[in-house]
Amino acid sequence: MKDTVFVAWATFTALGSFVFYLIFLVTRGRKVGVVGTLLNIATFVLLTVSMIVRTMISIKKGWGHAPFTNLYESMVFFAWATSVLYFLFELKYKNKTLGSFITPVIFLILAYTSLGGPGIRKEVEPLIPALQSNWLIAHVITAFLSYAAFAVSFGASVMYIIKAGKSGGFWDKLPSQETLDEINYKAVLIGFPLLTLGIITGAAWAHYAWGSYWSWDPKETWSLITWLIYAAFLHARFVKGWRGKKAAVLSIIGFAAVLFTYLGVNLIISGLHSYA
Repeated sequence: MKDTVFVAWATFTALGSFVFYLIFLVTRGRKVGVVGTLLNIATFVLLTVSMIVRTMISIKKGWGHAPFTNLYESMVFFAWATSVLYFLFELKYKNKTLGSFITPVIFLILAYTSLGGPGIRKEVEPLIPALQSNWLIAHVITAFLSYAAFAVSFGASVMYIIKAGKSGGFWDKLPSQETLDEINYKAVLIGFPLLTLGIITGAAWAHYAWGSYWSWDPKETWSLITWLIYAAFLHARFVKGWRGKKAAVLSIIGFAAVLFTYLGVNLIISGLHSYA
């Protein structure tokens, strides 16, 4: 069975997870929330299987590389990592309402992937020379785990802004603003060092592939811009005491930079990373 079949199934489980989390948000039905969680776990399992199958196909063809080499494969891993990190935050805070704001991100990533949006190549391909490095796995894993953490902070920030200044009835079903602010901060605290490692390993990889640690390629430039935004977030929190709405807005801006670094640069601006 082709790996793409499992990704297609995961797209539907991600959509189902979003729907059930949304119903839980409105009704607070315990069983509905459990179904949302189980569907998110199913998404994680299906994506795990898809990556294993894809690796086995690569081995069978004689290439034997991890499934992190193009836009399709990286989006699958992005969705996988976001599913995992969200689940860990759900366990820690014992609150499922955040799922109604995170699982749509997972679903949209997978929908774009499954429908074959611009830049998507589903075929298993041999590694081009620039990708034939042990730095590949370290760079991709650290970078996309950071993106997943920032997706969680983005969801918490959107919830914070929606809830700001409102109370009673439906609004009390959302986590408290203090909890949402803490989730935002903790997620960035996880994502920032991972992004830093992603940039460092990317620089080492660039030196191996192109003979230079930094060449101001559009991807490198926007990665630095994203890093500076989240560095400003942490600086503002530690030094200026920024919390609440200011932190939420900065987190949303940061995730917009993440998406442009990841998709905008790949699809709009040509550069050394155009193969992705």
